[in-house]
Amino acid sequence: MENTTSQQLRGVSTMAAAMFFLPMMDAIAKWLSTADSLPPATVTLSRFVVQTILTLLIVLALTGVKSLKPAKLWGNLFRGFLMGIGSLCFFAAVKYMPLADAMAVFFVEPLMLTLLSALVLKEQVGWRRRSAVAVGFVGTLIVIQPSWELFGWVSLLPLGTATLFAIYLILNRRYGDADTPLVMQLYAGVGGTITVVVALFLGQLFGVSDMTLGVPSGGPSWLLLFAIGAIATGGHLLVVQASRLAPASLLAPFQYLEIVMAVIIGLVVFNEFPTASKWLGIAIIIGSGAYVVWREGKKRRAPEPAFNQQEAVEQYSDWQ
Repeated sequence: MENTTSQQLRGVSTMAAAMFFLPMMDAIAKWLSTADSLPPATVTLSRFVVQTILTLLIVLALTGVKSLKPAKLWGNLFRGFLMGIGSLCFFAAVKYMPLADAMAVFFVEPLMLTLLSALVLKEQVGWRRRSAVAVGFVGTLIVIQPSWELFGWVSLLPLGTATLFAIYLILNRRYGDADTPLVMQLYAGVGGTITVVVALFLGQLFGVSDMTLGVPSGGPSWLLLFAIGAIATGGHLLVVQASRLAPASLLAPFQYLEIVMAVIIGLVVFNEFPTASKWLGIAIIIGSGAYVVWREGKKRRAPEPAFNQQEAVEQYSDWQ
Protein backbone atom coordinates (compact mmCIF):
# COMPACT_ATOMS: atom_id res chain seq x y z
CA MET A 1 0.00 0.00 0.00
CA GLU A 2 1.42 3.37 -1.02
CA ASN A 3 2.50 5.77 1.69
CA THR A 4 -0.10 8.50 2.28
CA THR A 5 2.55 11.24 2.42
CA SER A 6 3.89 10.07 -0.92
CA GLN A 7 0.39 10.16 -2.41
CA GLN A 8 -0.15 13.70 -1.16
CA LEU A 9 3.20 14.80 -2.56
CA ARG A 10 2.22 13.39 -5.95
CA GLY A 11 -1.13 15.13 -5.69
CA VAL A 12 0.47 18.48 -4.95
CA SER A 13 2.96 17.98 -7.80
CA THR A 14 0.15 17.12 -10.19
CA MET A 15 -1.85 20.19 -9.19
CA ALA A 16 1.24 22.37 -9.61
CA ALA A 17 1.72 20.91 -13.10
CA ALA A 18 -1.87 21.76 -13.98
CA MET A 19 -1.38 25.34 -12.79
CA PHE A 20 1.78 25.50 -14.92
CA PHE A 21 -0.02 24.51 -18.12
CA LEU A 22 -3.44 26.13 -17.80
CA PRO A 23 -2.25 29.77 -18.04
CA MET A 24 -0.66 28.83 -21.36
CA MET A 25 -4.19 28.42 -22.73
CA ASP A 26 -5.00 32.03 -21.84
CA ALA A 27 -1.67 33.21 -23.23
CA ILE A 28 -2.34 31.42 -26.53
CA ALA A 29 -5.79 33.04 -26.66
CA LYS A 30 -4.20 36.46 -26.13
CA TRP A 31 -1.55 35.77 -28.77
CA LEU A 32 -4.08 34.63 -31.37
CA SER A 33 -6.37 37.62 -30.77
CA THR A 34 -3.54 40.16 -30.90
CA ALA A 35 -0.74 38.84 -33.12
CA ASP A 36 -3.03 36.91 -35.50
CA SER A 37 -6.07 39.21 -35.13
CA LEU A 38 -8.45 36.31 -34.52
CA PRO A 39 -11.70 37.36 -32.80
CA PRO A 40 -11.96 36.05 -29.21
CA ALA A 41 -15.18 34.21 -30.10
CA THR A 42 -13.32 32.21 -32.75
CA VAL A 43 -10.68 31.23 -30.20
CA THR A 44 -13.38 30.29 -27.68
CA LEU A 45 -15.17 28.14 -30.24
CA SER A 46 -11.99 26.18 -30.91
CA ARG A 47 -11.44 25.71 -27.18
CA PHE A 48 -14.85 24.05 -26.75
CA VAL A 49 -14.92 22.07 -29.99
CA VAL A 50 -11.49 20.50 -29.42
CA GLN A 51 -12.19 19.81 -25.76
CA THR A 52 -15.55 18.20 -26.58
CA ILE A 53 -14.01 15.95 -29.24
CA LEU A 54 -11.10 14.89 -27.02
CA THR A 55 -13.39 14.25 -24.04
CA LEU A 56 -15.75 12.23 -26.24
CA LEU A 57 -12.86 10.04 -27.39
CA ILE A 58 -11.72 9.52 -23.78
CA VAL A 59 -15.22 8.58 -22.63
CA LEU A 60 -15.67 6.14 -25.51
CA ALA A 61 -12.28 4.56 -24.86
CA LEU A 62 -12.91 4.14 -21.13
CA THR A 63 -16.57 3.24 -20.87
CA GLY A 64 -18.03 2.86 -24.37
CA VAL A 65 -21.14 4.24 -26.03
CA LYS A 66 -23.48 3.14 -23.23
CA SER A 67 -22.15 5.85 -20.89
CA LEU A 68 -22.83 8.74 -23.27
CA LYS A 69 -26.40 9.27 -22.08
CA PRO A 70 -26.31 11.72 -19.13
CA ALA A 71 -28.76 11.59 -16.25
CA LYS A 72 -29.00 15.42 -16.19
CA LEU A 73 -28.81 16.50 -19.82
CA TRP A 74 -30.32 19.98 -19.53
CA GLY A 75 -28.50 20.75 -16.32
CA ASN A 76 -25.15 19.90 -17.88
CA LEU A 77 -25.96 21.85 -21.03
CA PHE A 78 -26.81 24.86 -18.86
CA ARG A 79 -23.47 24.45 -17.11
CA GLY A 80 -21.94 24.59 -20.57
CA PHE A 81 -23.87 27.79 -21.29
CA LEU A 82 -22.30 29.40 -18.23
CA MET A 83 -18.86 28.12 -19.28
CA GLY A 84 -19.37 29.45 -22.80
CA ILE A 85 -20.35 32.96 -21.73
CA GLY A 86 -17.62 33.05 -19.09
CA SER A 87 -14.92 31.94 -21.52
CA LEU A 88 -16.07 34.51 -24.09
CA CYS A 89 -15.76 37.21 -21.44
CA PHE A 90 -12.33 36.08 -20.29
CA PHE A 91 -10.79 35.61 -23.74
CA ALA A 92 -12.15 39.03 -24.76
CA ALA A 93 -10.60 40.51 -21.61
CA VAL A 94 -7.11 39.06 -22.18
CA LYS A 95 -7.11 40.51 -25.70
CA TYR A 96 -7.00 43.99 -24.17
CA MET A 97 -5.81 43.52 -20.57
CA PRO A 98 -2.50 42.24 -19.20
CA LEU A 99 -2.77 38.51 -18.57
CA ALA A 100 -1.90 38.72 -14.86
CA ASP A 101 -4.48 41.45 -14.26
CA ALA A 102 -7.29 39.42 -15.81
CA MET A 103 -6.22 36.29 -13.92
CA ALA A 104 -6.03 38.15 -10.60
CA VAL A 105 -9.54 39.56 -11.00
CA PHE A 106 -10.85 36.10 -11.94
CA PHE A 107 -9.45 34.69 -8.70
CA VAL A 108 -12.04 36.63 -6.75
CA GLU A 109 -14.19 33.57 -7.60
CA PRO A 110 -13.74 31.77 -4.23
CA LEU A 111 -15.06 34.91 -2.55
CA MET A 112 -17.97 35.13 -5.00
CA LEU A 113 -18.74 31.48 -4.26
CA THR A 114 -18.84 32.17 -0.53
CA LEU A 115 -21.17 35.12 -1.07
CA LEU A 116 -23.50 33.27 -3.44
CA SER A 117 -23.65 30.17 -1.26
CA ALA A 118 -24.95 32.40 1.55
CA LEU A 119 -27.47 34.20 -0.67
CA VAL A 120 -28.67 31.29 -2.82
CA LEU A 121 -28.14 28.20 -0.65
CA LYS A 122 -28.71 30.00 2.67
CA GLU A 123 -25.44 28.67 4.05
CA GLN A 124 -24.37 30.12 7.37
CA VAL A 125 -21.41 32.39 6.69
CA GLY A 126 -19.80 33.87 9.81
CA TRP A 127 -18.42 37.35 10.22
CA ARG A 128 -14.85 36.19 9.61
CA ARG A 129 -15.58 34.88 6.14
CA ARG A 130 -17.81 37.87 5.38
CA SER A 131 -14.91 40.11 6.33
CA ALA A 132 -12.53 38.10 4.12
CA VAL A 133 -14.94 38.50 1.20
CA ALA A 134 -15.12 42.26 1.76
CA VAL A 135 -11.32 42.56 1.98
CA GLY A 136 -10.93 40.43 -1.17
CA PHE A 137 -13.21 42.73 -3.11
CA VAL A 138 -11.10 45.69 -2.00
CA GLY A 139 -8.11 43.89 -3.50
CA THR A 140 -10.08 43.34 -6.69
CA LEU A 141 -10.88 47.05 -6.94
CA ILE A 142 -7.19 47.86 -6.50
CA VAL A 143 -6.39 45.62 -9.50
CA ILE A 144 -9.32 46.86 -11.60
CA GLN A 145 -8.97 50.61 -10.97
CA PRO A 146 -5.93 51.32 -13.22
CA SER A 147 -7.30 48.95 -15.87
CA TRP A 148 -10.64 50.79 -15.77
CA GLU A 149 -8.90 54.02 -16.72
CA LEU A 150 -7.27 52.29 -19.71
CA PHE A 151 -9.87 49.75 -20.86
CA GLY A 152 -13.22 50.83 -19.39
CA TRP A 153 -15.89 48.13 -19.16
CA VAL A 154 -13.51 45.49 -20.52
CA SER A 155 -11.75 45.47 -17.14
CA LEU A 156 -14.95 44.08 -15.55
CA LEU A 157 -15.15 41.07 -17.87
CA PRO A 158 -12.98 38.79 -15.65
CA LEU A 159 -15.24 39.70 -12.72
CA GLY A 160 -18.19 38.53 -14.82
CA THR A 161 -16.33 35.30 -15.55
CA ALA A 162 -15.70 34.76 -11.83
CA THR A 163 -19.40 35.29 -11.05
CA LEU A 164 -20.53 32.86 -13.74
CA PHE A 165 -18.00 30.27 -12.57
CA ALA A 166 -19.25 30.57 -8.99
CA ILE A 167 -22.81 29.87 -10.20
CA TYR A 168 -21.45 27.00 -12.28
CA LEU A 169 -19.86 25.44 -9.18
CA ILE A 170 -23.11 25.71 -7.27
CA LEU A 171 -24.78 23.77 -10.10
CA ASN A 172 -22.00 21.19 -9.88
CA ARG A 173 -23.15 20.53 -6.34
CA ARG A 174 -26.65 19.83 -7.63
CA TYR A 175 -25.72 17.62 -10.57
CA GLY A 176 -22.38 16.16 -9.45
CA ASP A 177 -23.83 12.94 -8.03
CA ALA A 178 -25.83 12.10 -11.17
CA ASP A 179 -23.05 11.75 -13.77
CA THR A 180 -19.31 11.07 -13.88
CA PRO A 181 -16.95 14.08 -14.14
CA LEU A 182 -15.98 13.16 -17.71
CA VAL A 183 -19.61 12.91 -18.87
CA MET A 184 -20.39 16.21 -17.14
CA GLN A 185 -17.43 17.81 -18.88
CA LEU A 186 -18.46 16.33 -22.23
CA TYR A 187 -21.97 17.77 -22.18
CA ALA A 188 -20.81 21.03 -20.67
CA GLY A 189 -18.49 21.22 -23.68
CA VAL A 190 -21.43 20.63 -25.99
CA GLY A 191 -23.40 23.34 -24.21
CA GLY A 192 -20.44 25.71 -24.43
CA THR A 193 -20.03 25.03 -28.15
CA ILE A 194 -23.72 25.76 -28.82
CA THR A 195 -23.49 28.96 -26.77
CA VAL A 196 -20.45 30.23 -28.69
CA VAL A 197 -22.10 29.41 -32.05
CA VAL A 198 -25.12 31.51 -31.03
CA ALA A 199 -22.79 34.32 -29.90
CA LEU A 200 -21.05 34.18 -33.28
CA PHE A 201 -24.39 34.49 -35.08
CA LEU A 202 -25.43 37.46 -32.94
CA GLY A 203 -22.00 39.07 -33.28
CA GLN A 204 -22.19 38.81 -37.06
CA LEU A 205 -25.77 40.13 -37.05
CA PHE A 206 -24.99 43.18 -34.92
CA GLY A 207 -21.46 43.81 -36.19
CA VAL A 208 -19.53 43.07 -32.97
CA SER A 209 -16.04 42.40 -34.29
CA ASP A 210 -14.84 40.38 -31.29
CA MET A 211 -17.84 38.04 -31.63
CA THR A 212 -17.30 37.04 -35.27
CA LEU A 213 -15.73 34.04 -36.99
CA GLY A 214 -12.19 34.51 -38.23
CA VAL A 215 -9.79 32.37 -40.24
CA PRO A 216 -6.27 31.63 -38.94
CA SER A 217 -3.44 33.05 -41.03
CA GLY A 218 -1.52 29.77 -41.32
CA GLY A 219 -0.62 26.34 -40.01
CA PRO A 220 0.92 27.52 -36.69
CA SER A 221 -2.30 29.33 -35.77
CA TRP A 222 -4.35 26.21 -36.47
CA LEU A 223 -2.03 24.26 -34.20
CA LEU A 224 -2.41 26.86 -31.46
CA LEU A 225 -6.20 26.67 -31.74
CA PHE A 226 -5.98 22.92 -31.25
CA ALA A 227 -3.56 23.41 -28.36
CA ILE A 228 -6.09 25.52 -26.44
CA GLY A 229 -8.60 22.66 -26.34
CA ALA A 230 -5.90 20.09 -25.64
CA ILE A 231 -4.55 22.09 -22.69
CA ALA A 232 -8.09 22.52 -21.31
CA THR A 233 -8.66 18.76 -21.50
CA GLY A 234 -5.25 17.83 -20.12
CA GLY A 235 -5.54 20.36 -17.31
CA HIS A 236 -8.86 18.85 -16.28
CA LEU A 237 -7.39 15.37 -16.12
CA LEU A 238 -4.43 16.59 -14.06
CA VAL A 239 -6.67 18.31 -11.51
CA VAL A 240 -8.95 15.27 -11.24
CA GLN A 241 -5.92 13.05 -10.64
CA ALA A 242 -4.54 15.48 -8.06
CA SER A 243 -7.89 15.45 -6.25
CA ARG A 244 -7.72 11.67 -6.00
CA LEU A 245 -4.26 11.75 -4.43
CA ALA A 246 -4.52 14.61 -1.94
CA PRO A 247 -7.25 16.36 0.07
CA ALA A 248 -8.80 19.50 -1.37
CA SER A 249 -7.66 21.57 1.62
CA LEU A 250 -4.05 20.78 0.71
CA LEU A 251 -4.51 21.42 -3.01
CA ALA A 252 -6.55 24.63 -2.88
CA PRO A 253 -3.68 27.08 -2.20
CA PHE A 254 -1.79 25.74 -5.22
CA GLN A 255 -4.46 27.19 -7.50
CA TYR A 256 -2.81 30.56 -6.91
CA LEU A 257 0.29 29.34 -8.73
CA GLU A 258 -1.75 30.13 -11.83
CA ILE A 259 -1.43 33.84 -11.09
CA VAL A 260 2.35 33.45 -10.71
CA MET A 261 2.54 31.67 -14.07
CA ALA A 262 0.36 34.36 -15.66
CA VAL A 263 2.80 37.02 -14.42
CA ILE A 264 5.80 35.12 -15.79
CA ILE A 265 4.17 34.45 -19.17
CA GLY A 266 2.95 38.03 -19.41
CA LEU A 267 6.47 39.32 -18.77
CA VAL A 268 8.30 36.93 -21.11
CA VAL A 269 5.82 36.83 -24.00
CA PHE A 270 3.96 40.15 -23.84
CA ASN A 271 6.38 42.37 -21.88
CA GLU A 272 3.71 42.96 -19.22
CA PHE A 273 4.48 43.33 -15.53
CA PRO A 274 2.07 44.34 -12.75
CA THR A 275 2.58 47.69 -11.08
CA ALA A 276 3.17 47.97 -7.33
CA SER A 277 -0.51 48.75 -6.70
CA LYS A 278 -1.60 45.69 -8.69
CA TRP A 279 0.81 43.51 -6.74
CA LEU A 280 -0.86 44.82 -3.59
CA GLY A 281 -4.29 43.94 -4.98
CA ILE A 282 -3.12 40.47 -6.03
CA ALA A 283 -1.68 39.84 -2.56
CA ILE A 284 -4.95 40.91 -0.92
CA ILE A 285 -7.02 38.65 -3.21
CA ILE A 286 -4.75 35.66 -2.59
CA GLY A 287 -4.68 36.27 1.15
CA SER A 288 -8.46 36.61 1.39
CA GLY A 289 -9.07 33.53 -0.72
CA ALA A 290 -6.56 31.49 1.25
CA TYR A 291 -8.24 32.52 4.50
CA VAL A 292 -11.65 31.46 3.19
CA VAL A 293 -10.17 28.09 2.17
CA TRP A 294 -8.67 27.69 5.64
CA ARG A 295 -12.00 28.48 7.31
CA GLU A 296 -13.73 25.98 5.03
CA GLY A 297 -11.14 23.41 6.10
CA LYS A 298 -12.13 23.94 9.73
CA LYS A 299 -15.81 23.64 8.84
CA ARG A 300 -15.15 20.41 7.00
CA ARG A 301 -14.38 18.73 10.29
CA ALA A 302 -17.86 19.67 11.51
CA PRO A 303 -21.05 17.72 10.56
CA GLU A 304 -22.11 18.12 6.90
CA PRO A 305 -22.17 21.82 5.96
CA ALA A 306 -24.82 23.02 3.53
CA PHE A 307 -22.15 23.68 0.94
CA ASN A 308 -18.43 23.02 0.89
CA GLN A 309 -16.42 25.47 -1.16
CA GLN A 310 -13.40 23.19 -1.37
CA GLU A 311 -15.30 20.95 -3.78
CA ALA A 312 -14.55 23.77 -6.21
CA VAL A 313 -10.98 22.49 -6.39
CA GLU A 314 -12.14 19.16 -7.79
CA GLN A 315 -14.40 20.91 -10.35
CA TYR A 316 -12.08 23.85 -11.06
CA SER A 317 -10.56 22.64 -14.30
CA ASP A 318 -13.96 22.11 -15.94
CA TRP A 319 -13.97 25.88 -16.38
CA GLN A 320 -10.46 25.89 -17.77
